[in-house]
Parts: sequence; C-alpha cells; structure tokens
Amino acid sequence: MAEAVQEELLALSAIFCGQDKWEVLSRSETDGTVVRIHTKADGLLDVDVPLELVFHLPAPYPLCLPGVSVTSEHLTRAQCVTVKDKLLEQAQKLLSEPMVHELVLWVQQNLRHILSPSGAGREGAKCALPTPSTPVEDGQWITLVHLDHMRAKTKYIKTVEKWASGLRLTGRLMFLGVPDSSENLQSRCGLKWKEMQREND
Repeated sequence: MAEAVQEELLALSAIFCGQDKWEVLSRSETDGTVVRIHTKADGLLDVDVPLELVFHLPAPYPLCLPGVSVTSEHLTRAQCVTVKDKLLEQAQKLLSEPMVHELVLWVQQNLRHILSPSGAGREGAKCALPTPSTPVEDGQWITLVHLDHMRAKTKYIKTVEKWASGLRLTGRLMFLGVPDSSENLQSRCGLKWKEMQREND
C-alpha cells in the first residue's frame, strides 16, 4: 500500500475516532482499501442528515478516483445517487492527492445545496428532503411477490440475489409459513386447486 494512503488512513482514524464513526472494511495490496465513515451533514431546513460514506481506494489511488457509495435513511435513492455524483465531481478536482477527508468535509458543507432543487442538476429528480406531508416517489419501495410453487429454493434465492445485484437493489427475501407450504397447500386443497386453475385458464 502506498505511503500516502497509509498516512491518510492514520489521519482519518484520528479524526473520526468516535465509536462507530470509522471502519476499515477491507485492505488488500491488489484491490486497495475500503473504508466506511459515518457522519452528519446539514440538510434542508437545517436538519442533520446522517450519512454513511464508503470509499474504495484502489491500489493506484490517489492517482485515480476512489469508488464512492452514499447511503442514508433520510435520503431517497435518487438523492444518494446525486450526492455520490457530486462527490465524484469534487474528487476529480483533488486528483493525485489524498482526498477522503476533503470529500467528507465538502459533503458536510454542501449537502443542503446538493439537495435543493436548483442545486441538484438532475433533470426530473425530486431532491427536496422528504417530509411526512410530501409524497416520496423515489423513496423506499416494497415489492411482494407471491409464488404458488417453487421447485428449487436455493436456485431461486441465487437468481433473485443476482437480479438484485445487477439492479443495485437492497432488501430481504422472506419465506412466510412452513417450509414447502405451497406444496402442502396444493395437496390439502386437491380438487379445489385444480378447479381454480381451470377457471383461470
């Protein structure tokens, strides 16, 4: 690992020394280092917005841009993407020097401007901080899929995880009831089940 990155990590550990404020998630000579920082920034209406920032510092960093991930329970997915894009724009200006602390300071000072409708720079994206009276179009979505049968649960789980990863979605898979409940239901309902299938054909 480059000496500049080592020094930056030492500085970050000293700056973000509070409990659960800072964590090195992984460290590798070939893949670089991944760090997570929990911080707060002033959002709209002077509301503190907690942010989780994950920086992937690849091996050639700081000669190349870090990977950035932004998550917050107080921001929509579209707002998190906007903040990430703005952080990467700012990182472009700091190329070739350690920049993680500068980026954290920058987002703390500029989150309010990023979230304001005029400062977002994203067409069609609603960037105001959601309030209980504001309908959230890009917020949390819940999708419930009811399957009447499943032949291979493990294969199904892998397929859903692959789709979610490809679409950059997060969530949970929940299986309600007893294992193989659809098969039990079918055997208990017998004739009625077949009649329902005929009616729907």
